[in-house]
Amino acid sequence: MANQEDFEVLAMQYAGEIYAHALRLTSDKADAEDLVQETFLKGYRGFAGFESGSNLRAWLYRIATNSYINGYRAKKRRPETRDIDSMGEWALHQRIGGLEKAASDVTPESIVMESITDAAVKAALDALPDDFKQPVLLADVDGFSYREIAEILDIPIGTVMSRLSRGRKRLEVALFSLAVERGLVEPNPEPESVSV
Repeated sequence: MANQEDFEVLAMQYAGEIYAHALRLTSDKADAEDLVQETFLKGYRGFAGFESGSNLRAWLYRIATNSYINGYRAKKRRPETRDIDSMGEWALHQRIGGLEKAASDVTPESIVMESITDAAVKAALDALPDDFKQPVLLADVDGFSYREIAEILDIPIGTVMSRLSRGRKRLEVALFSLAVERGLVEPNPEPESVSV
């Protein structure tokens, strides 16, 4: 049983990572900030039930991922509008010193994302279906193990392995096509076609 007073100390060290994850999920700064705020609010409210010794980082990623999925489903049912001017001083990220500052900390995912500067490469990642994109990002960018990804996405480890393999294969095909387009490699031999 965790103490809610410890939440800020323990959880805020992951603010930059959660923001980077939210930004990859939403592809929009404002939506990512909203998702981070929702994640930390839900995390704070549920922290009393958090088991000490459990993986807090994976728990926060799972909250963010589930919140994104639930929000995406809700948006599909009805579009939402917000008045950004009215949010002002209430935004959590402003009270904690800004997500930009938190995200500026050097993390493994920030190093990888900085090296992926080409919009076409990012587009190849974004073009992956969410079922494949999330495991690829969690494994290859965030460095989670199969078990941790299974916990975050609430799916069996075998499904994680399958989706990760298929996602990587699709990404390989897309990036190979991009390399051929740019004249970086010859069209042959082509990677095997992906069947899913």
